[in-house]
Amino acid sequence: MTQLITKALEKLILGTGFVNIGLGEIVMLIISFTLIYLAIVKKYEPLLLLPIGFGAMLTNLPLTGIMDPGGLLYHLYQGINLAIFPPLIFLGVGAMTDFGPLIANPRTLLLGAAAQFGIFATFLGALFLGFSPSESGAIAIIGGADGPTAIFLASQLAPELLGTIAIAAYSYMALVPIIQPPIMKALTSQKERAVVMEQLRPVSKKEKIVFPIMVAAIVILMVPASAPLIGMLMLGNLLRESGVTERLSDTAQNALINIVTIFLGITVGATAKAAVFLTWKTIGIIVLGLLAFSIGTAAGVLLGKLMNKLTGGKINPLIGAAGVSAVPMAARVVQVVGAKANSKNFLLMHAMGPNVAGVIGSAVAAGILLTIFGG
Repeated sequence: MTQLITKALEKLILGTGFVNIGLGEIVMLIISFTLIYLAIVKKYEPLLLLPIGFGAMLTNLPLTGIMDPGGLLYHLYQGINLAIFPPLIFLGVGAMTDFGPLIANPRTLLLGAAAQFGIFATFLGALFLGFSPSESGAIAIIGGADGPTAIFLASQLAPELLGTIAIAAYSYMALVPIIQPPIMKALTSQKERAVVMEQLRPVSKKEKIVFPIMVAAIVILMVPASAPLIGMLMLGNLLRESGVTERLSDTAQNALINIVTIFLGITVGATAKAAVFLTWKTIGIIVLGLLAFSIGTAAGVLLGKLMNKLTGGKINPLIGAAGVSAVPMAARVVQVVGAKANSKNFLLMHAMGPNVAGVIGSAVAAGILLTIFGG
């Protein structure tokens, strides 16, 4: 009896995580705790960093098997593996977002396009550092500051890098208020930042209904691979603006997007296993992601400066920084920086134009990269 009890205790002890944990798992647990801390204490993208951090913790606790075939998170991960969750997030984003500012001032579409320059510049940088073309495409999309798009493209082009790319993308999205202002101030003068823009024209209901239908048709005809993201984004917006699907619009922008966000966050975090995450590639991805985001911000501001000159000072170049896809955080940063230069400045709605254009632009860029480098 004593021998049986001893063996049982020995088996129990050897089956605990404390005995089987390695240095890599300890490092990843520290990283996961840091993400959770940033989400709760610093409030950096808490809706995603919190489940991502918790998912990273679960997958790096030894012997759980939670991401092994048959495990809970393995089954949930199929929503990413099959490219289902990111388009559903886009459905909710479309339902929550007013496209009116972009419709009222269509030229801001160019600012959203300019901000995507960071994606393609970083693609070349990733190739130079030795990443494969498909890996480079997945890494470069971080420059769009669009987490769902980054996850969508990484799952298709470089699934082994998904966790690292997603964490980098959402980390930089969370740091938009810190990263963008120095770049914006360095590239503009006090006079340019103080420019007060004219009030946007009213946008009719008919325009708001026609816009998502027209954009979906034209963009998908041009880049068919963008259909999952653009299609869901525009469907969500049509549900919002049609006036006849209030229940569906409410579900898309509340219950559905919240449920999908939980599943997406925790399964993305669960891909960040120590053996995959703790490599030199991770450092390269984080550096390249910051470079992509910075170049995208700078490109948008520089085009804004050019538009300021061409319009005789009617465009505040700061709104170009909102061309990255972090909706509506980038637009809010533009508002804050502009208000500091001129207390009478109200740039939020003007910045929402390029902000929405940036979402469309990053989805198109993802479609282009997927078309070229996808299997």
